[in-house]
Amino acid sequence: MTETDTITPLPAAESPAQHVATLGKAARAAARRLATSSTATKNQALRAAADALRAATPALLQANAADVAKVADTKPESFLDRLRLDAGRVAAMAQALEEIADLPDPVGRELAHFTRPNGLDIRRVAVPIGVIAMIYESRPNVGADASGLAIKSGNAIILRGGSESRRSTQVIVGCMQAGLKAAGLPEACVQAVDTSDRAVVGELLRAVDYVDLAIPRGGRGLVELVQREARVPTLLHLDGNCHTYVHSQTDVAQAVAIIRNAKMRRTGVCGATESIVVDRAIAATLLPALVAAMPDCELRGDAEAVALEPRLTAAGPEDWDTEYLDAIASVKIVDGLDAAITYVAEHSSGHTDAILTNDDAAARRFMLEIDSAVVMHNASTQFSDGGEFGMGAEIGIATGKMHARGPVGVEQLTSYKYLVHGAGQTRP
Repeated sequence: MTETDTITPLPAAESPAQHVATLGKAARAAARRLATSSTATKNQALRAAADALRAATPALLQANAADVAKVADTKPESFLDRLRLDAGRVAAMAQALEEIADLPDPVGRELAHFTRPNGLDIRRVAVPIGVIAMIYESRPNVGADASGLAIKSGNAIILRGGSESRRSTQVIVGCMQAGLKAAGLPEACVQAVDTSDRAVVGELLRAVDYVDLAIPRGGRGLVELVQREARVPTLLHLDGNCHTYVHSQTDVAQAVAIIRNAKMRRTGVCGATESIVVDRAIAATLLPALVAAMPDCELRGDAEAVALEPRLTAAGPEDWDTEYLDAIASVKIVDGLDAAITYVAEHSSGHTDAILTNDDAAARRFMLEIDSAVVMHNASTQFSDGGEFGMGAEIGIATGKMHARGPVGVEQLTSYKYLVHGAGQTRP
């Protein structure tokens, strides 16, 4: 993780391992209580937390301004955009909590029900995972979204946000705890690591006695750290090297509008398109229109793209695998659908990829063969978001293939167990 603050000291005589144990024991006890809480109680906590966020808007914006000021001279604008809060973003955080409250309760859902020939009645039902460690970087709203999803799904959560957003995170956690208290639930259902000591991250990842699932949300460095050090199960959110492929059979004006939104709506989000893949048959028409529509974006093309449109800059070998999180995109020309599928499969990070085409057969093939968590047809990759999928919010975009994939909402934060009812059966 990126650390720019001086390390905040732990309480006297408390090591990183002891700090994590303190948080973990409290979270474990809180999780047992939350797991059996009623839907109404959890919803009350979420709505009260939303009210607390709205009431704390001035204090939160003041804390966030201090966070931004501390790194304004050392971080790019794309990073500051992820870090920065305004009244609209705080209002959206509060609204997301209320939308999560309005969702069906995922806990207790009957996933399967069958009776064996011997009369055993077996039900598979959804249950909370337990204690989640959420390790993320600069986006303070992640703390609110993750906490809201955890509460609704019956899980306690320990937040370890980036040091750049520590002041903002403290206010957000205070609001979540105020909501929990108002509903009569333990405040330890939502806790934050109280130091920027990086050693705490390693302790969380090894806290098998307390943490049931660790979720990293950040850059490749964070994810690689988790992959290297984790002893607890993880739900990985890899970087978003997202591609938009423009097929030969497409509406150029529509394609340009989609690509501009997919790249430039917010350049610092993981669903932003980073690589534009263009069918050779349409490149001479598309590229000039694309450059004209995106004067605020640096387009780095391969040799053929630059020859067709000299206003592009030449791409280097690293550009094809880079998540820019900035107003930069690579442009690659390919010879048809087969080449596009091969290229995207080789360079995609498995997050979100899209095809723009009016050919349904081409769209169907691309969507079946591209093995990413989210694959889109004629839509901006920035729709790859839990809120846009009707989940209220997301705790991340899972790019692995086990347990959960794509936007992770309340249903994905549950496991299951079997409830077996008998009438005296014994096994022969």
